[in-house]
Amino acid sequence: MCGRFTLFTDIEEIKERFDIQGSFDEEYQFSYNIAPSQSVLSVINDGVRNRLGYLRWGLIPFWAKDEKAGYKMINARAETIAEKASFRNAYKKKRCMIIADSFYEWKKTPERKIPMRIKLKNHAPFGMAGLWESWKSPEGISIYSCSVITTVPNELMTSIHDRMPVILKPEDEKDWLNPSINDPAYLQQYLKSFDSEQMEAFEVSTDVNSTKNNSPNLIQQIC
Repeated sequence: MCGRFTLFTDIEEIKERFDIQGSFDEEYQFSYNIAPSQSVLSVINDGVRNRLGYLRWGLIPFWAKDEKAGYKMINARAETIAEKASFRNAYKKKRCMIIADSFYEWKKTPERKIPMRIKLKNHAPFGMAGLWESWKSPEGISIYSCSVITTVPNELMTSIHDRMPVILKPEDEKDWLNPSINDPAYLQQYLKSFDSEQMEAFEVSTDVNSTKNNSPNLIQQIC
């Protein structure tokens, strides 16, 4: 699964990298320990342009009776999203990218779980394939939420975990975000493991285990 990530890239670099054409007036803060239920910076395409904004991490299906449904929907498996009732509508109509510059995963050993930070070797931000939904509470309050799509691990990730987020290739992002493309079979070509040769992983402090901690020291390599 993907349950923790970072984003501390300059906002202007993000806007340029992801071809953001709409205005972005919301407050942006660096975060070194983003966790489920928090607001995550995301890109959607409205049919004309790429827009940048925040979505709550943990997808609430539009038909859900309670927003608590989102607590279990932080990830969506690439292999089953076309069939799962919670995701199939969004897969066809409401795809997004969740922006990150690294993510964490815990490597299991006989002695303990070791927190690992995984990133691109060139330090660039990347788009994780995601799904989003709009849900309205009984009180009429709209909540816009999302889920990160996961797939089988690449060579680098195999020794760390049995899943990894789908990191989109830059050349695939336009199609993924295009709301006029709604063929599940066609879209599956983009839900692959990212090239491990372009990635690196290293151990970080166990301070990252607690979502209460959020400081630059969390991303530093140890050992």
